[in-house]
Formats: sequence, C-alpha cells, structure tokens
Amino acid sequence: MTVNMHGELHKKLERARRNTLGDLLERTKDRSPNKIAIAYKSVRLTYKQLDDKVNQTAQAFTSHGMKKGDMITVMSKNSLDFVITNFALARVGAVMIPVNYMLTIDDVKYILEHAGVTGLIASEEYASVLDQAAGKLDINFRYLMDTDGSKREELVSWKPLSSVRNGQSTELVDVDIADDDLAHVLYTSGTESRPKGVMLTHKSLISEYVSTIVDAKIETKDVVVHALPLYHSAQLHVFLGPSIYVGSSGIILGSATPEAILKTIENEKVTSLFCPPTVWIGLLRHPDFDKWDLSSLRKGYYGAAIMPREVIKELSERLPNVELWNCYGQTEVAPLVTVLQPEDQLDKLGSAGMPVLNCQTKIVDENDQEVDRGEIGEIVHRTPHAMKGYLHDPEKTAEAFRNGWFHSGDLGVMDEDGYITIIDRKKDMINTGGVNVSSREVEEAIYQMDGVSEVAVIGIPDAYWIEAITAIIVPKDGYTFSHNDVMDFCKQKLSKFKVPKYVEFTTKLPKNPSGKVLKRTLRDEYEDLTNK
Repeated sequence: MTVNMHGELHKKLERARRNTLGDLLERTKDRSPNKIAIAYKSVRLTYKQLDDKVNQTAQAFTSHGMKKGDMITVMSKNSLDFVITNFALARVGAVMIPVNYMLTIDDVKYILEHAGVTGLIASEEYASVLDQAAGKLDINFRYLMDTDGSKREELVSWKPLSSVRNGQSTELVDVDIADDDLAHVLYTSGTESRPKGVMLTHKSLISEYVSTIVDAKIETKDVVVHALPLYHSAQLHVFLGPSIYVGSSGIILGSATPEAILKTIENEKVTSLFCPPTVWIGLLRHPDFDKWDLSSLRKGYYGAAIMPREVIKELSERLPNVELWNCYGQTEVAPLVTVLQPEDQLDKLGSAGMPVLNCQTKIVDENDQEVDRGEIGEIVHRTPHAMKGYLHDPEKTAEAFRNGWFHSGDLGVMDEDGYITIIDRKKDMINTGGVNVSSREVEEAIYQMDGVSEVAVIGIPDAYWIEAITAIIVPKDGYTFSHNDVMDFCKQKLSKFKVPKYVEFTTKLPKNPSGKVLKRTLRDEYEDLTNK
C-alpha cells in the first residue's frame, strides 16, 4: 500500500512539474486566450481557438489508436495544419518527423524505414510521395492536411484532418509524458550518403526556446512572419516555438518569395523577420524593395548560413530602424547556440556572437584540448539543448559526444572578448597545394566587388593543386565582368594562394528550401572544369 501511494505521489509530482511542447501552448492560451496566435491566408486563430483545434486533433489521433512513442512523418509546405499537427502530436506523445518535401522518393523511403514510421500526415501535394515511399511498411494512420481538394478522390486511404477533428471534444488529451521523452526526430541534410535522425526531446527544445527568448529578444508584442520552411529546425524551433511560448502573433507564409515577404510586412505590420542570407539578398535585390512600407519592421534575424559582411552593411544602411541578430547553431542542438546582438553587428562584423543562456561553448584542437584565444579549432558545446543522440546510431552518437562535449564539425575562433567567428565547415575547407583555405574568406573578398549579387566558393579536384579554388558568381542585373576582372580584384584582397583558379558565372545558385547554397551540387556540376 505504501509503495503504491509513493507511486501515485510520484506521478502527481511529475505531472505538476512537467514542461512539454503541449504544456507551453496551454499556458499561453490561459494567459492570452483572445490574442491572435496564428494567421494563414484568410484564417486567423486566437490562442484559445488554436488550442481547441490542437485538442480536437489530438482527440482524433488517440481515438484512432495513436499512442505515445509512435513515429509520425509530416510532409507539407507551411500551413495552419502544420502548426496544429506539431502541437497535437506533442500532446499525444507521438514523435513528429518533419520531412523535407524536396527529397527524392528514395531518400524519403530511407527515412520512413529507418525511423520505423507508423503514421503519415501530408498535404495533398505530397501524399502520393509518402504512399510510394512507404511501400510495404505497416502504416496505421494517413491524415491529409487541407489544401484545395483536387486530389481527394485519388487519396481514398487518407482521412482529412478537418473531418476527423470535426465534432471532437476540446478537452485536453493528457498523456503521461516526461520532459526528456522524444518530441521530434529531424533528419539532417548531411554530408554523407544517408541522413542522420536527430532525436530532440521536449527538454532539448524548451531549453533552447528559453535561450532564444532571452538572447534573441523574442517578445509578446512581436508580429512574426514565418516564411522559411517549418520542417527546418531554424523556423520551427528558433521562431515558431519560442513565439508561441511567449504569446506573439505569427503570420504563416506558404513560400519565402521576396514579393510575398515584402507584401506581408506592409499589410500585416510585421515587426520580426527571419531569413537566411540568400533570402535577405533576394529582398535587397528586389526591384520594388524601396517601394514597400517596411516601417513596422523592428527586428531582423539571419542565420542557417554565413552572412557576407557587405550584405550586413547594406542591411544596416537600407533598414536603419531594424535591429539585427545573427543566430548560429545546427539541428543537433535544437538548433541555437550563439547569438550576435544588434549592438555588436558592426563592431564584431562577421562574428556569430557569444553562447546563449543555456549553452557552454569552447574551441578545441584535434585532441579536444581548448585552444588559446585567436586560434582556430573545432566548436564544441555542452547544453541541455543537445539532442539525445542519432536515432539507431550509437557509434555516430558516441563520436559526436566524445569527451562529454557535442562536436559541431564547424571550425571557429574565439576572440579575447569571447566572441566566436565561424571560419568554415570542416568539409568546406579547401586543400589547395597542401594548404587549407576557407571558402568563406574568399567569398567575403569577392562580395566586396561591385556587381556581385551572390557567390559560392568551392574546391574542385585538380591533379596539381589537389583542389582548385573555384568561384561561382551571380552578377547583379546590368553588370558584366570577366574571369580576369575577378582574379585581379582578388589579388588585391587575398594572399596569392587564396585567389581562385577558376571563375564561373551563373544566373542562380542551387539552394535548399531553407536558403542554404548546395555546395555539393556545385561540386558535382563543376568537377570536370579542370579537364576543359
């Protein structure tokens, strides 16, 4: 009897102290029931309405047999149902696996099989992709996010979310979930042949949300536009999650086109915008950039890739009333670990800032010994943001967490003031003539050249140089220049061995939906350049 009483008390204590994704929405609903939480197209939901729809969806899931620990894949562009599904799965205790909708069917098939997925949630656009990828997997649930209904007749095995939650109770689905239970598995785009499944728990995510709220100044009064893909950890866990936590209002966009973003800022009086560097560049280069009323915008965030210094200067000049934050991290740490504050943007130009509230960061050598300030080494972290490991891969998990620190794979340097500058990904260092050259350093030099809109620097195989430094340049409209023009400019800015051996011009760089330049694609495209 005593043992049972202790067991019951433990459960009550754990429930009273719990802090999960489902809990944070419920608390915000209690604080601000009538405030607009999310707007998408013509629909606007208050926090009370959003919470009701989340509860109804969770009720439908459990009535159909979904349970804690079920692996559920979600494939959709940004939508209201994506947000609802995120929190409904959290309340059920199921594990959400958001999947990049640009992956091939083979890549999606690998993820579904590797994760042991038993449920699929998709927009009409991608439901058939998941059906093909699922193959002979035992799929218990297929739910369709609402779109235009054009393919509904072809998807007879899929149940529309709108109909399954219709009439369901709005009572809370209260499952026994612990803070360190899995919430999401996010598959990395990776440098290897197969992606790795990053296991993020409720604790990982909420620890990161707290750091983000403090160091990126996420506030209740913010009106945030969510334009980048929500399947990606940056938009989902640095902006959507923390903004829901504090009770901001969010505008969901289906795509991150410059015109859609600029129009939304003017029409919705947006105060906060996150874009990776490529999207910020796209905004600045839009012919009508200066015609839109952007006066409401007060906060600009960049990250997911390194922002060229010249673009930071241009943003500061053309949007003088906008404070800028540089947010650095990676999926394995949920993803934020350092922030460069607005007051440091020009004084510490190019820096990724300092570690956030819940993160300890240092720079180490190949033996995991901390290097002196000013020396280059690998960036490592200790933080409750960190993943619980790679799904079904204890060897890679052990490698990543050797000596009790998470190893980022990024090379960086810490200055005397404790500010970190990212030198490059280890894989993006170019070995030319036996000397390592940072692709970023060469890119920064070329960005100073008039007429350069975007540039990516890669190393391509070369019999003499090992890797030949190659610059792929997108000129601004109305500008033309030659290979020799670029070479001559670089010779003024860089050491001789860092000057590109090849310069190619293009109209567009390949990018993933989160705005990162796909350097692997460029390496494949230009690998035979030295043979021409």
